[in-house]
Amino acid sequence: MKKILKYLFILSASCFLLSGCAGNTGQDVSSSNSAASETGQNQKTSREDVALSIWADEKDQEYIAAVTQNFIKEHKNEANIKIEYSPMAEKECRSNLLRNVLNGPDVYTTTDGDIQSLAAGGAASPVTSPEEISSRNTKPSVDAVTVYSTVYGYPVTADNGYFLYYNKEYLNSRDVQSLDKILNVAARNRKKFAMDWTSGWYIYSFFGQTGMRIGLTKDGMANLCNWNNTKGEIKGTDVASSLLKIARNPGFENTKDWIKGMQHGKVIACVSGIWDETAIKNALGSNYAAAKLPSYTVAGKQVQMASFFGYKMLGVNPYSEHIEWAHKLADYISNEDNQKLRFEMRGQCPSNTNASKSDEITKSQAASAVLAQSEYSELQRIGGNYWEPAAEFGTMMASGNTGGQPLQKVLDNMVKKIKASTLS
Repeated sequence: MKKILKYLFILSASCFLLSGCAGNTGQDVSSSNSAASETGQNQKTSREDVALSIWADEKDQEYIAAVTQNFIKEHKNEANIKIEYSPMAEKECRSNLLRNVLNGPDVYTTTDGDIQSLAAGGAASPVTSPEEISSRNTKPSVDAVTVYSTVYGYPVTADNGYFLYYNKEYLNSRDVQSLDKILNVAARNRKKFAMDWTSGWYIYSFFGQTGMRIGLTKDGMANLCNWNNTKGEIKGTDVASSLLKIARNPGFENTKDWIKGMQHGKVIACVSGIWDETAIKNALGSNYAAAKLPSYTVAGKQVQMASFFGYKMLGVNPYSEHIEWAHKLADYISNEDNQKLRFEMRGQCPSNTNASKSDEITKSQAASAVLAQSEYSELQRIGGNYWEPAAEFGTMMASGNTGGQPLQKVLDNMVKKIKASTLS
């Protein structure tokens, strides 16, 4: 496992009030209480010593520090708790954990898309109170962390998807219901609607509500995909033709840097997620707005643009020396109050039903947009062979030119690569 810089946030309940967070020094400050009274020492020895470790994203450092301090404080009469934090990106958690699960953290943050692999690899302990987890979180978030009827994770966010940001100076709430209208307004004002077609994550949005499907085979060894469908009301070539038409519109720009475009006044609408909210708010000021994705024209019909949607969750290592406490910590971090705190500190939408109805959430345009878009979303359950072919296809469509290849052949080639077995 690659070497990770570690931060020891809170080292013991007995020294919590005196030393608080040890910051990123990595020092064990529990010895700083050597002058404690004999009574205090007797109380300390009567409590269980519990050492826990947690992996979470680097940007979660301050949030994890705050929550774990409160956890230790609440349980200071039960145990002498130490919690060690290590930064770990959610997308890297699965591979690092499965590589050395015996020496992995007690608690980790990951995405719902990896929970099946983690459970199959023996790296996820089923939650201890599935009924309670189900009752306090949205059904889709619980379904996302459930594998064959067993709940393997504690949902903590419900915002890993994308929607529309737009500039109210140019577009109103009616305009943004239609991509045709957005493009027309952008072109008329010599502005741009920006979207990244070099990513399969975003290209999915044009196929998701057409009746065509993509997903995993039952054994998880390959993808299922019929985006080259030649039958039905909407065919694969219909979608591809619509993409080429959009790409040729002067109001469209294929780019990853929509924030810079908004800052310079060039981009008046873009497709992104809640992670860009602060930057886009700063760029647009009072003209900032957000909404679900628009519909687009395909085969003479208006079809709602779709999105992949995902959830972040906390998992517990079944090899934890203090597995009961590991579950208590994961459950605590995922509760209603701490999901509200996560939104306040990190801007991440909660999966907790009550937290999602709080004033802070409902007043957030981005949070409302991602929740509205979730009705037209699908869990990201696809294998690795999807991304490169989809990116190649999106890049070709964005160029507005297939190089003379028939659209059906372009789609057939993409689907063949997407469906290739991961064992081949």
